[in-house]
Amino acid sequence: MRALVDIDESQILELDRLARKQKQSRAALIREAVADYLGKQAQETTESAFGLWGKRKVDGLAYQEKIRGEW
Repeated sequence: MRALVDIDESQILELDRLARKQKQSRAALIREAVADYLGKQAQETTESAFGLWGKRKVDGLAYQEKIRGEW
């Protein structure tokens, strides 16, 4: 599928420089960048799926016992 995207001239020049350096097309670099971005977004969504538990490193069983101990 093709997509029309407006990109600054300075970004085009940098993409062209990078494309020459990596011996890839500009389109290949853009596809790679989009894939990387989408992968990172999917990872962030997965990491935030734990709601209130969040990024706690506490063992779930130890946390449960602590809370029950407060009763």
